[in-house]
Amino acid sequence: MAQKELALYVAEQLEPLEDIRYIPMMGGWLFYYREKLIGGIYEEGFAVKDTSASRRFMPDCRNEVWENTPAALLPCTILEDSEKLCQMVREMYPELPAPKAKKPGKRRRKTDGV
Repeated sequence: MAQKELALYVAEQLEPLEDIRYIPMMGGWLFYYREKLIGGIYEEGFAVKDTSASRRFMPDCRNEVWENTPAALLPCTILEDSEKLCQMVREMYPELPAPKAKKPGKRRRKTDGV
């Protein structure tokens, strides 16, 4: 399955949450729930942040470091079960770090006479 098709499928599976946002980034897709990063699609498939909740919901999952990922993530083994996936994301939410504050844009300085 192509990455864009997989992104659409993951978004469909997470649709009951309503506060899901996904964007293409660095050759993959990043998924956010209520503006916190929950995981993404990389060359190998869909992976979620390694939290105690994600480990509880996917005890059969092994920790992997995939090429082209920013950190160790857990391959999502429950993607086909939308209800279970959504519940895992809800329980992951309090364990995830707060979104980083956005940096203000660069301001141009006015120059006199130029």
